Amino acid sequence: MAQDTPLAYRNLVIYEIYVRNHGPNGTFAEVEADLPRIKRLGVDVIWFMPIHPIGQQNKKGDLGCPYSIADYRGVNPEYGTREDFARLIQAAHALGLKVMIDVVYNHTAHDSVLVREHPEWFHQDTTGVPVTTVPEWSDVIDLKHPDPGLTAYLIETLQGWAQFGVDGFRCDVASLLPLEFWLEAREAVARVKAGVIWLAESVHARFVEYRRRVKLSGLSDGELYGAFDITYAYDIWAMVQAAFKGAALPSSYLELLRLQDAIYPANYVKLRCVENHDQPRIMDYVPDRDRALAWTAFEAFNKGAFLIYAGQESGATHTPSLFDVDKIAWGDYELEPFLTALAGLKKDRAQTQGEFTLLEGEPAIQAAWSAPGTGLYGVFNVLGNSGNVAGHFAVQLPDGVYTDALSGGTVTVSAGQLPLPPIAFILRTPELANLKLLHSTMMDF
Repeated sequence: MAQDTPLAYRNLVIYEIYVRNHGPNGTFAEVEADLPRIKRLGVDVIWFMPIHPIGQQNKKGDLGCPYSIADYRGVNPEYGTREDFARLIQAAHALGLKVMIDVVYNHTAHDSVLVREHPEWFHQDTTGVPVTTVPEWSDVIDLKHPDPGLTAYLIETLQGWAQFGVDGFRCDVASLLPLEFWLEAREAVARVKAGVIWLAESVHARFVEYRRRVKLSGLSDGELYGAFDITYAYDIWAMVQAAFKGAALPSSYLELLRLQDAIYPANYVKLRCVENHDQPRIMDYVPDRDRALAWTAFEAFNKGAFLIYAGQESGATHTPSLFDVDKIAWGDYELEPFLTALAGLKKDRAQTQGEFTLLEGEPAIQAAWSAPGTGLYGVFNVLGNSGNVAGHFAVQLPDGVYTDALSGGTVTVSAGQLPLPPIAFILRTPELANLKLLHSTMMDF
C-alpha cells in the first residue's frame, strides 16, 4: 500500500455519478443543485465517471461510451463548460465534499486527439492501424505503455486536473498499466497537490492471469497497493456475487475477507459495494428486498471505503446504459434514511479507531468493530427466510438490552440468544473483547 495512505480512508463514503443520466438534462449544473442532498447522505467523496468529450468513430449506442475518450484535457460539452465544472467543484468543496474524476489511461477513442497527433503511442496491427488488446472493447484503441513521451503527457494532464481543483482519481482498469507509471504519477501529482486520493479499478483475477499469459501488463491488487490508496474488491468478486444471490454460503465469502487481511498490507483499503456502473443493481440481482438491504448493510459495515452508486438511494432496479440517455428513476428516495444511517456509522469511533472482527457466517453474518470503551456488533440476515432459523440464535454478547444504531430501537439478548433481524441489527455496546475469530487459526493441515 502507498506508505502515506491515511487509515481514515477505510471510513470514506464515495458516491458515483454519471452526469448524462443524473438529472433531466444531464448537466453539471443539475449535479451542483443536488449536492446538498448528496452531502446529507453522509458522502465524503463524489466520483464522476469520465467528464471528457466522447469519441464518435466506432461508438457504441447513440451517444457513445464515456470511457471512449477523445480528449483527456477537455470537458464533454453535453455536460457544460470547464467553467461549469469549476463551479461544481467549488460548490462541492464549500459543502466539505471532495471531487474525484475518472482516469482512463489504458485506451482512447478511435478519433482521439492523441491518435491524430501521436499514433506511435498506440498498439498497432501489422499494417500500422491502432488497435485494442481487448477485442470486445471495439470502440477504443489501446495506448502502448511504457513510452516516455506518453508518460509525460498523461502525468502533466493529471497535474493539470489536480491544480484545477480535483481531489482524487479513480483509475480505470489500473491493472493494465505498468506499476512504474502509477508510482511516477502519484509522486508527480503530490508535488502540485497534497492528499490526492488514488482509487484503482483493479480487475478480476482471471483477467490478470490472461493478460500475463499473453505477455501484457496485468498487475495484482498487491502490486497496485504500492501506488494506490484503495483498490476494488474484484479480486474476490466471483464469490461476492455468488454470496449475494445465495449460490454460496456467506461464510465462504467471509473466509476470503480473512484472506485479504492476510495477503495485503496491514492498512489496506478495499472499496466495498453492492453495485456500480459495471454491475447489476442489488435490487435486481437480489430480488428479495430484505436480503438485498442486509447485504448493503454488511458491505457498509465491512472494513473499507463504501460506494453508493447514484440511484441506489431510490432502490433502483435498472442499471443505466453507458451508451445512451437512460435516466435514473429517482422516485421518492426511499432508501435515503437507511443509507444515511449506514454512512453515519462509518464515522463512529468504534470504526474510525477500532479493530474489525469477523465472527459467524450463518444463520446471519456477525461482525464487530471494537475500540477502547466502545463497540458496534453487527448482525446481518443475508440468508433471509432461507436461513430456516426460528426465533433466536446464539451471539457473543452479554445478556442485556442494546440500542440498535440502525433503527434507534432496542434489542434484548437473553441467555446468549438474539432474535433474528428482518434485515440487520447494529448494536451499540461497551468494549468488545475476546471475540472468537472466524477460522482464526488458519492451521488446517
